[in-house]
Amino acid sequence: MSRIAKWPVALTIAGSDSGGGAGIQADLKTFAALGVHGASVVTCLTAQNPRRVLAIEPCSPQIVRQQMKAVFEELRPAAVKTGMLFSAGIIRAVADFFKKQKCPPLVVDPVMISTSGVPLLKSAAITVLREQLLPLATLVTPNLDETEVLTGRKIASVENMRLAAREIHARFGCAALVKGGHLRGLRDAVDIFFDGRTEWLFSAPFIKGVPTHGTGCAYSAAIVAALASNHDLPSAVKIGKYHVTAAIMRSYYIGKHSALGHFV
Repeated sequence: MSRIAKWPVALTIAGSDSGGGAGIQADLKTFAALGVHGASVVTCLTAQNPRRVLAIEPCSPQIVRQQMKAVFEELRPAAVKTGMLFSAGIIRAVADFFKKQKCPPLVVDPVMISTSGVPLLKSAAITVLREQLLPLATLVTPNLDETEVLTGRKIASVENMRLAAREIHARFGCAALVKGGHLRGLRDAVDIFFDGRTEWLFSAPFIKGVPTHGTGCAYSAAIVAALASNHDLPSAVKIGKYHVTAAIMRSYYIGKHSALGHFV
């Protein structure tokens, strides 16, 4: 009789991408690629493809809460990430749920705007994100635009990124991974990690000609998968950086577009 392997569970709380390149779909592919069972809480339905977002239909805070309850009752995750949360009501539902029980390691990817420029987080929800969710987080993973929103400062250099990571930690109490993939004038994609004690600089060569749709989702999901597999936070970030870089290198064509190659 064959022995059944036991996989850790990771949870993604995010929006659905009908094109399959980002959001819940990217997270679940990443979890599977790294040997973790993925559970999901859908916050929004989106009508989108690799080029643009056509429409967004948010779920009610009640159904978001019920999805979380269902997962935690029988499949308690070892680590959790949030992606597209969209509204203040959804953020409150997620934060309230975690305030009422012990929260697993929580990675917040503060998704605010799509690659094509469509807002994915209502402006009124930013304050709720800052005040209610980030203080519960283990790690927040903003890109440069999101870092500027969280800190109110222009980010134009690696030194700016270092200061911003420290400011985010001081303000919200969580570790910060400031992603510099959009920073101009560098040969490498540089990210700065700071957890209050240790600062790390993670870098990888830019891979030209490959769109970045879904890379932020995959990066944070890979970190969560590593945390669920009992890696410490700096090691999990290193694994996340390696996975997303490899996924970009393994990109493949789907019609006129490319998608990240999560699997070897």
